[in-house]
Amino acid sequence: MPATTVGAMAGTDRRATVLWAALEDILEEFPGATVLDIGGGTGGFAVRIAERGHRVRVIDPSPDALAALARRAADAGVADLVTAEQGDLSDLATLVPADSVDVVLCHGVIEMVADPAAALASIAAVLRPGGVLSLLVAQRHAAVVARAMAGQFQQARDLLEGGPGVVPSSSRGAGRRFTAAEVEELLGAAGFTPSARQAIRVFSDLVPGALHDNEPGSAEALAELERAVASVPEFLPLASQVHLVARP
Repeated sequence: MPATTVGAMAGTDRRATVLWAALEDILEEFPGATVLDIGGGTGGFAVRIAERGHRVRVIDPSPDALAALARRAADAGVADLVTAEQGDLSDLATLVPADSVDVVLCHGVIEMVADPAAALASIAAVLRPGGVLSLLVAQRHAAVVARAMAGQFQQARDLLEGGPGVVPSSSRGAGRRFTAAEVEELLGAAGFTPSARQAIRVFSDLVPGALHDNEPGSAEALAELERAVASVPEFLPLASQVHLVARP
């Protein structure tokens, strides 16, 4: 992807540079794509995707977030390309026709649903043949490290021993955490074949905010470091999130 594009995206959130780059690569396969953003909220991804000429449908349970999305899309001049609808993954079968979407974004949603396997199966049903799922999931190993570093040792132990997709009693409300292998197993059971995985936010959540926000050049250097380790397997367990690209 051109450096200027990376730079423009990084200006919004340098910590998301790796994910934005992956999305750009996906969208290059589908000129004028039909994109479904599940849990897309205020449109941080949807509006930028629409600015690149794709049609985006956002499904989110929050009316306030969808109102903000509408304003954001209007301000960006892409209101005609962005559709907002209130709902969640459990409504997908009734809201979206089967085989009607080129790309699905499901970022930070699977952790919160009652049945992740069923949710992934419903996503597979709406994708066209050859379509792509971009799945971003909170990663359990990194959550264990974060809890331990914060002195929350019992929560760290609960997360460690909880198993795939379990919400520990000490972490109610925070959602599930998965390892990359666990997510790939869920994807396989839903009929997906993962084609790529990346570590997202390996260092960004560990480095003090004052350092990369205030030190000249630190934010850019951190973004470059995140890109450098994103595909290095040894760093995956340290990532706050894992990003998987999969096809049904």
